[in-house]
This record gives sequence, C-alpha cells and structure tokens, in this order.
Amino acid sequence: MLLEVRDLHVEFRTRDGVAKAVNGVSYGVDAGETLAVLGESGSGKSVTAQAVMGILDTPPGRITGGQILFQGKDLLKLKEGERRRVRGAQLAMIFQDALSSLNPVLPVGDQLGEMFVVHRGMSKKDARAKAVELMDRVRIPAARERVRQYPHQFSGGMRQRIMIAMALALEPALIIADEPTTALDVTVQAQVMDLLAELQREYRMGLILITHDLGVVADVADRIAVMYAGRIVEQAPVRDIYKTPAHPYTRGLLESIPRLDAKGRELYAIKGLPPNLMDIPPGCAFHPRCPMARDVCRTDAPALHQVADHRVSACHFWRECLDA
Repeated sequence: MLLEVRDLHVEFRTRDGVAKAVNGVSYGVDAGETLAVLGESGSGKSVTAQAVMGILDTPPGRITGGQILFQGKDLLKLKEGERRRVRGAQLAMIFQDALSSLNPVLPVGDQLGEMFVVHRGMSKKDARAKAVELMDRVRIPAARERVRQYPHQFSGGMRQRIMIAMALALEPALIIADEPTTALDVTVQAQVMDLLAELQREYRMGLILITHDLGVVADVADRIAVMYAGRIVEQAPVRDIYKTPAHPYTRGLLESIPRLDAKGRELYAIKGLPPNLMDIPPGCAFHPRCPMARDVCRTDAPALHQVADHRVSACHFWRECLDA
C-alpha cells in the first residue's frame, strides 16, 4: 500500500468550542490507483488531505489520533525537516483555487523552477529550462515565451495546468488533487481530468481526487470513499457505487446529479443541512436527513459493515439500500 490512513482524528479548537472535523477516517491507495473522496462541503475531505500533507493550520487544527503511513513510514512521527523532504518530492498536492495558490508577483516559471532549486540544487537557469519542459508537458502553448508571464495572464484552465505541472515537477509517488476542476467550465473540466489521468498512467502515480461531484469521477476513479460529518460512510469500487449504493447518503448524492433523460423534472436535493461539527447528533450523523432513518439510527452510531469484497458501508440498513 502506497498510502494508508488509519483511524485519523482531527479537531479544531475555537472560542465557540471544539469542531470534530475528522472522526476515525481510514483509507488507502496503491501506486497507479485513483481513489475519489466525495462528500458535501464540511465533510472532512480537505482536512484529511491537509493532515496527510502536513499543512494543517496548527493552531487551531490538531491531529488527536491515528496514523498516516506513506511507503511504510508514519508521517506523523517524522520531524518537520524530514516531513518537508517528503512533501513535494514524494507527496504533492494540487489545490482547488489556482489563482490564490500561485504567487501573484512571481512569474510562473520561477514558481515552477523553485522546486528544482530547493529539492535538486539546480541553478536558476537550469530550473527555468525544466519549467518550460513541464509547461510543455501539460500542454500550455508557447511555453518558452509564457514561462515569464504572471498567473493573472493565464486563463483558469491554464492556471490549473500550471498547478498540475508544479505537483508533477519532482515526479512524486502520490498526488492529492483537491477539487481540481472547481470554477472551470465543463469542457475545461474534462480536459483537466483527462490530462491528470494520462499523466497518472505515464508516471504510475497514486492519485487521491477530492471532490463533491460524482459526475467528475465516473471515468477516472478506481474506488470511491464517501465522507459525511468527518467519517467515511461508504467505500467501494466505482462501478458498485454507481450501480447499487449501499448508504442513503451516497444514493442522495447520485440522485442529485442532473440527468439528460429527466428534462423538465425538479432536481433532487438532499433535505436539510450537514451537521454542525461542534454538535454532531448522536447515533448516525446522517439520520436527521435520512429517508430511511429509524429509532436505532438516532441512538446507535453504525460501524462500517463489510458489504462485499472490497466494499463497506456505515448503515444499519445497508441490505435495504442495496435492494432499493
């Protein structure tokens, strides 16, 4: 296993109380595999990724339990200097807002080349040449001329390609892509996802794709982990998820996808709002919004049940979900 997250807990201590953002998350990804992590905003997807990368804002964020094993080493036990050598070189991240993630006062070539200066000890001239190569690799036209331009001179799709190039710079073993298609139109989304999939096959990288959009991951993911209120509520191969979801929340997400054959019908939406992480309801956290909720759901938190090979669900009535 390339990366294995075991029973991870993360909380944020604020003036108003303690927000339990991640509550016992466990998942893994192998080399060459794509794991999609899905869920609404506030479900804990990005916080888990930040904990893996070691970029959690501390304070107020704090990892209170669990392990993060990368190539057999527990990242949580490494000193900051050791963690920094892993970050970027072996473990990289593509952030969702390229414009705010890139430095607005530095040419993109300098930002790409910095990776080679810091981690490989290259001269600035050689690093600039590497930056041009990377921009060519992610299909940015006229890379040799554009390497001296600033982030605001690129379109949203091109800025996202620069972020992908930055993540690929040192050929890491694993990339975490956090909402990489946010704010892009559908055509550019498809181009970015196709590029990511192609580069992943070429470099045989592991890829964790964080998103709230089931439509984006249909053609690229191998497995899907669905998160709600800081927990994984279902995990399964992508085809199983789409064919027969084993959790009411997953079913609700699927039914929320607009369909071409449902023209004129009202778009389905899951009722209610995600829970306040400072006051997560007892029992199953999804029960206030769940159409299948019963008394046991309000008192007993369901454990992850083995539904089938390589498939788990945290629902008391997962059999009924499969039969629905």
